[in-house]
Amino acid sequence: MKTPVSPVLKESLETPFSGQYDVIVAGAGPAGVPAAVAAARQGAKVLLIESNGCLGGVWTAGILTWVFDIEKTDLGGEILERLGKRRAYVFANGETMTNFTYDVESMKAVLDEMCLEAGIDVLLHTRVVAASVNQERALEAVVTESKSGREAWRAKVFIDCTGDGDLGALAGNAFQMGSEENGALQPMTYMGMFAVPDLAAVSDQVSFFGGQYNHLDAYPRFHETLRKLNIETSYGHPTLFQVRDNLLALMVNHEYKVDATNARQVSQATMRGRAELNRVVDGLNGAGSPFKGAFLVASAEHIGVREGRRLTGHYQVTIDDLMAGKRHEDAICRVRFNVDVHSSDPKKGKGLKTQKVIPYDIPLRALIARDVHGLLMAGRCISGDWLSFASYRVTGEAVTMGEAAGLAAALSAKMGVHPHELPWGALAGVLPVLPTE
Repeated sequence: MKTPVSPVLKESLETPFSGQYDVIVAGAGPAGVPAAVAAARQGAKVLLIESNGCLGGVWTAGILTWVFDIEKTDLGGEILERLGKRRAYVFANGETMTNFTYDVESMKAVLDEMCLEAGIDVLLHTRVVAASVNQERALEAVVTESKSGREAWRAKVFIDCTGDGDLGALAGNAFQMGSEENGALQPMTYMGMFAVPDLAAVSDQVSFFGGQYNHLDAYPRFHETLRKLNIETSYGHPTLFQVRDNLLALMVNHEYKVDATNARQVSQATMRGRAELNRVVDGLNGAGSPFKGAFLVASAEHIGVREGRRLTGHYQVTIDDLMAGKRHEDAICRVRFNVDVHSSDPKKGKGLKTQKVIPYDIPLRALIARDVHGLLMAGRCISGDWLSFASYRVTGEAVTMGEAAGLAAALSAKMGVHPHELPWGALAGVLPVLPTE
């Protein structure tokens, strides 16, 4: 006879406070690192919390290797400059947006340097698991779990840069997930890098090669090679990017209908994605293949998540804003990237649909949580509808949003006000100037 499992585990936990900060940033990806650095350079005492074993999020743990639409604001430009000194990135020539490939290990080193130089306290291998909100709806502390056990941390201002809106949800802020129409979620992508022995033999199949972006011609050629080798991929636009020398990024995987907030689903998607990368690279070594001799160099620690929660803010960016090129007095970011919706159902197609936008502003209000005081957000978890999110979610925009959120958090902490009470003039005076058309 089996012993029944109790449906509830009752715990009595006393969590020690381990530190007090001006600003705590949850998530150290393309938004989180700029947020922490910007706040620290304003004189704030900053704690940066990251669940992975390195800074950079999808840039590093996710092996993205490609950045879309980074604006040359103060920190965006600095990241480029530091990568440039390491000869670790290549611009896409002829592109109107600032797009480039980069070396993952160099990106890790650059982000480490910036945080160390700014005097930021960094916790890797650490996850925010709870939040304490007082009766005035102000976020006062977060609880983390790591090898050090459960610890609590106080701050004057917090920034959610987790991508999936984890901190905002834990604090009780409202959020949306998926399409307003049917709840559809864009697929995840598991990335890897592989080396090829004869780069010249396959260069016409590489979407970004030698500084030239030629995706519309290159990916069909790569797709044809895969077809001839009887390799079917879950992504309908299999794509290769040159990272450096004979090292190529491999984007062939889509994981459909996976909830980014469900650990089991994300775990299964990660294992399926890794298996697909190995299957594709093994297949590319088939008889007569121009990729003969290729081998997998690295697979991602963290699957690339396109969407999770979108936290509700004091303003919601909408698709109408994008179509009208809307301007805001409290603009912190000007976005040019098109709406980019990857198919959510492989039975209806494995590609993507795009829609052009008129360059539009993201206001500071979209970065300020509506239901919880003292909480900002930056990156893809800001306040917006599903279609607008498909434009501003790219990592180049996350840098600019993170920088603005970090500046706003530091000033709010210094002035003793919540971010929604921060006078716009105080922030406008330190924000990088937005690019003109």
